[in-house]
Amino acid sequence: MMLPPGPRLPAVAQTLMTYGARLRSFPRLQDRYGPTVTLRLLPGPQTLVLFSDPEDIREIFAGDSWEFSGAGGNEVLRAAMGDRSVMLTDGEDHRALRRSLMPAFSPGAVRDHRRTVHRLVVEEVSTWRTGRTVATLERMSAVTLEVMLQVVLGVTASERLNRLRPRLLRLVEVGPVVALGWLYPRLRGLPPWRAERRNLEAVDRLVAEEIAERRRESEAPEAPEAPEARERSDVLSMLIRAGLDDAQLRDQLVTLVLAGYETTASALAWTLHELGRRPEVRRRARQAADDGDDDFLEACLKETLRLHPIIDFVARTLRSEQTIGGWTLPAGVTVAPAIMLTQQDPRHVSAPQDFRPERFLDGSLDPGAWVPFGGGVRRCLGAAFAQMEAAEVLREVLLRTDPVAERPSRTRLRNITNVPRDGAPLRLDPR
Repeated sequence: MMLPPGPRLPAVAQTLMTYGARLRSFPRLQDRYGPTVTLRLLPGPQTLVLFSDPEDIREIFAGDSWEFSGAGGNEVLRAAMGDRSVMLTDGEDHRALRRSLMPAFSPGAVRDHRRTVHRLVVEEVSTWRTGRTVATLERMSAVTLEVMLQVVLGVTASERLNRLRPRLLRLVEVGPVVALGWLYPRLRGLPPWRAERRNLEAVDRLVAEEIAERRRESEAPEAPEAPEARERSDVLSMLIRAGLDDAQLRDQLVTLVLAGYETTASALAWTLHELGRRPEVRRRARQAADDGDDDFLEACLKETLRLHPIIDFVARTLRSEQTIGGWTLPAGVTVAPAIMLTQQDPRHVSAPQDFRPERFLDGSLDPGAWVPFGGGVRRCLGAAFAQMEAAEVLREVLLRTDPVAERPSRTRLRNITNVPRDGAPLRLDPR
């Protein structure tokens, strides 16, 4: 059985290339080997096949959720997110967890959460002063972490918020080498993994406290405050009402916070950076903010995610032989839609290096060439929430100031996400 072409470097070199330098290496591999490339990665080594043709990616996303294992493809996340995370389960277990989670991200729930998001965004952006420079990634991280803590966990007590914030920040901000090391349990007793393991244990204790307190609220006897407690709209309260046990709750909560906090913060930092570099687009975005035109503001986010995909590939491990794009692949191979390559390929996207939010409003973009939220049965549950959150942030920033980026930002890999290397500084000019 023949695999697609790929480099013949040792597996350790291909692993370092993939986890440390893929923004440079993946386009070169595509140029040399075409839209389908085979890599050999540690541990194992395992075989990873990158796909960048939209039709091939559609085949992968349409695959059976058991035969195309997302759990196998997300193994690097298991140590933090847990065995019962929606991202680390397949088949019926995965479908059951998604059914439990979907009401928390339904259109009605997103509308209800908008009030909380708006309040937290206003609290953040109202502290920004014209004439100053802000570190955009840092400030977006602050606001999106607060959103996750209050919308997902429902934490409002300042004492517990103060304990959770630094622990979650540390959990997110590990480098790719430390994240990859989680795959080797023996490393967890050694520095630097030992300190990260202890931090994760502290996160687990704090989350367990919140779960226990919320269960006490939901199970309290009838009292004036009890009905309100039972109708709380945060995700934790909704999942308790859905009947999840404590282990399931812990893993879904950590998964949602980690998946929704850093990715959204990075996306917002990149969006403001792109607007800051482009006066004409920024003028139109300011007008959209004045007019309440969320469609254009969300289009700015979408175009940013096309140029700067926060997660640049997703993975599915085959449990049985499958044929994709004409290649017959054996069980055990991991297939990976290469989001970054697809979204910046001139064969699928016109003028891919241009920043043109209009392409999401005029129907000129092939939907198959834009997959930052994944697809199929594993498409990101929080996609609509993230777009709502982005519109709230962009509107408030643009109503209050004219943000200018004085130089382009380069990308670095933090954990598994692509963030602005310099934090995407913005000069806040008056409107």
